[in-house]
Parts: sequence; structure tokens; C-alpha cells
Amino acid sequence: MGWLWTIIVGGILGWLAGLIVSKDIPFGIIGNVLAGIIGGSIGNALGLDFGPTIGGMSVIGTLVGAIILILVVSFIFGMLKGNKKA
Repeated sequence: MGWLWTIIVGGILGWLAGLIVSKDIPFGIIGNVLAGIIGGSIGNALGLDFGPTIGGMSVIGTLVGAIILILVVSFIFGMLKGNKKA
């Protein structure tokens, strides 16, 4: 049951991070879930594992990590789109 909570919380926090930075996340809902889950790992690696915990994920750390991930992925996809036009 823990993995199900991780997917749900990761998806919600990934979606919220996408709204905060107002960037499109590639692959829609699956991208939201991946951004949230990977963002949780990034946030914990940066030492941001404080604040409320839901489904085994620190809300603040996961949100900050997902925002960082979305900005980096958006930058990379933007560069790839720019190179195809040239």
C-alpha cells in the first residue's frame, strides 16, 4: 500500500510544482508522477526532508525537488526544440 501512496502524493506534488513554475511537464500525468517521485529524491538529497510527511514523502522537500526537476527538464526540452528549428 505504501507504493500507492507514493504514486498519489508524488503525482499531486508534481502537478502542484508544475502549476507553481507554470511550465508544461512532458508526458502529462505520468510526467507529474515522475516529477513528484524523482523530486522527492532530489529534495531529500539536498537535505530538504523537513516539514509534514505524507505517504513517506516530505511535502516541502518533494515540492522543491520537483520544481527543480521541472525547470531543468523544461530547459533541456526547450534547447532540443530550439536545435530542431535551426
